[in-house]
Amino acid sequence: MKFGVGQSVRRTEDPRLVTGAGAFTDDVNLKGQLYVAFYRSPHAHARLRTIHLEQARASADVVAVYTAPDLASLGPLPCRAQLNDASGNPCFIPRRPALAEDKVYFVGQAIAAVVAESRQAARDAVELIDVDFESLQPVVSLDSAVSSVAPLVHEEHGHNVCIHFERGNEEATSNAIRGAAHIVEISVVNNRVVPTPLEPRVSVASYDDGKFTLYNPSQGAVAQQGVLARSIFRVDPADMRVISGDTGGGFGVRGEVHPETVVCLYAARELERPVKWCGDRSEMFLADSHGRDNISKATVALDAKGVILGLKIETLANLGAFCSAVGPFVPTMGGGRVVGTVYRSPHIYHSVRCVFTNTMPVAAYRGAGRPEAAYLMERLMEKAAEATGIDSPELRRRNFIRDEDLPYTNLAGIPIRSGAFAETMDLALARADWETFDERRQTSTASHKLRGIGFGCYVESSGGGPEEEARVSVTEDGGVEITVGTYSHGQGHETAFAQIAHERLGVNFDCIRLIQGDTREVGFGGGTGGSRSSQMGGIAVLRASDGVIERGKRIAAELLQGGEETVSFEGGRYRVDDRTVTLQEVAQAAMRPEFGGDLSDTHRYDRGEGYTFPNGCHVAEVEIDPDTGVIEVVRYTAVDDCGRVINPLLAEGQVHGGVAQGIGQAMFERVVYDDDGQLITGTFMDYAMPRAVHLPWIDVSFNEVLEPSNELGVKGIGEGGACGAPPAIVHAVLNALVRNGVAHIDMPLTSERIWRALNRGP
Repeated sequence: MKFGVGQSVRRTEDPRLVTGAGAFTDDVNLKGQLYVAFYRSPHAHARLRTIHLEQARASADVVAVYTAPDLASLGPLPCRAQLNDASGNPCFIPRRPALAEDKVYFVGQAIAAVVAESRQAARDAVELIDVDFESLQPVVSLDSAVSSVAPLVHEEHGHNVCIHFERGNEEATSNAIRGAAHIVEISVVNNRVVPTPLEPRVSVASYDDGKFTLYNPSQGAVAQQGVLARSIFRVDPADMRVISGDTGGGFGVRGEVHPETVVCLYAARELERPVKWCGDRSEMFLADSHGRDNISKATVALDAKGVILGLKIETLANLGAFCSAVGPFVPTMGGGRVVGTVYRSPHIYHSVRCVFTNTMPVAAYRGAGRPEAAYLMERLMEKAAEATGIDSPELRRRNFIRDEDLPYTNLAGIPIRSGAFAETMDLALARADWETFDERRQTSTASHKLRGIGFGCYVESSGGGPEEEARVSVTEDGGVEITVGTYSHGQGHETAFAQIAHERLGVNFDCIRLIQGDTREVGFGGGTGGSRSSQMGGIAVLRASDGVIERGKRIAAELLQGGEETVSFEGGRYRVDDRTVTLQEVAQAAMRPEFGGDLSDTHRYDRGEGYTFPNGCHVAEVEIDPDTGVIEVVRYTAVDDCGRVINPLLAEGQVHGGVAQGIGQAMFERVVYDDDGQLITGTFMDYAMPRAVHLPWIDVSFNEVLEPSNELGVKGIGEGGACGAPPAIVHAVLNALVRNGVAHIDMPLTSERIWRALNRGP
């Protein structure tokens, strides 16, 4: 089939988007709308004494000014990560109001909101607000936060540890490590990064006849509806309509409900006029949830043959000032689902201390814990190869989860059902010409460049929420409407889901329409995150399509004058003997009262407790200019196992995007706060992101090992690049520098850091 599963069908969304016909949230403007701007804290930690609003309220075109007491009837922003420690004690979830109440906890926290007739008038009035602060000592770094003399972020808690999460038997693991032939330790930093989607966050809210309407870019409108309606405004979800239009990237930040959205909805209700807020890029650096930010120490014990005997991982994870919706979940359960990654270990102990600091809260960022776990494990295995003298690929090969181990139950108690880890690595190394690297190194040396090669293996768990829903309807004109609870913010669902339905139903590919992102149309759904769309939404679409076929058989039997049990379906036609009727004709007949009114089916897919485990191996090759420290990624090879590939073109694009973000973290991106909690990297002048010139051609291929837990055989691909790229890049750079005596550099590997390492600078 030209447009079926497995075909590289071009995205049907692209003509609209690349010609400027997209409809993003900032394109939404409602009649009579007002604009809101926020006064944000200049302090990382301070008490609020007096907030002087008189001049702002008297400013031209100002309609209202709000502070925390005005919003007292609203619930706080919730945290969904309700975790317990090893003793059963729950994690501490501090109250997080939309506007600061008695204290501020990080630079950029919203204190007051000004609503005015124009955006400029609102911003001008914000400048007239004056606040008396009592400055408090902030705690900024992870190391200082867990000190016994550290200032307390939340005084009522008594210390700065939200939860100490533990899995595995520490004593048994320590015993396994003790006395091993090789004991290897490593400490690594996983640097804090900022999500930077194409469009900054925007909210447009209205209130009419007792009902809210919110236009808001998201990773799932139903999830945002639930949080806003049930937890914050305490209204019936039916009275909170959320609409997400075109969205230029999600990366985790779109999965959160943010304070600005809450204020827009509140103001719209109070003023009975639409209210709009659009953050600028600098505001996003201050007010968008950040990602990553942890320090990990890992120890691996190996026998004389290089086989792992035990693994111990201890992490300090920065939550920032509050628990975001998934904050404590990411480094604990999120990363914990893949501790040990693709390797067998009879004993594992995993410890994570989630810590509060006076910085922007940390939330999910592409991969949400799994890239951190992969990076740590690959750095550890690379150092183990050096310590044992065993060739790096060979050491991996001796410790991979093998075919005979499957299904392999990992430390989280989740079975990994499929994967050919050694084969995937061998394919990647072969495509990257690993064996002939020395020839290329010599060529670079002749040009006075340092050349290095490195690779990283990963496994990540995907699946997200355990349920997803799809409705498939055949219209009278022969078209098909697919309504899904997932949400595409760049992944190409409009194309991929149409391919599934086209192959199953045999209808014209161009006649399939996707409906998403509007809670008036979509009543259930977990949204998109955790690489869940193909294996959750895709299976739901597949099964709903099958349900349509089955529902149509009774109608076809009537039209063809045969028994229902004799009706078959293929290629868009029902058949009884030599008589046929089209799916469109059955859909038209279904409109008759005796057949129920339409030809459709809704399926809610429940994957149970299982996850799928996409995996892969990425190989990077770099050249370094020793005079400047500048790195050039000259080759990049990715071989990923995401199960069956629905659309190779889309999957390749997902790999490209993940690799770009992984290269960004490995080489450029790093959020920096000074000792007073001031954000130093608050603009693109200070926060470096990779550009097109920094990215090589990425050679992408797939090792399709089908997933047995679902009939499509899919696993997910959205986050693999972010898992594979950081260790591959870091290993390649260290391989280039090894002859200069450089053994370790933490991300990001900026040109300055490389130059200092080469020149033994401080």
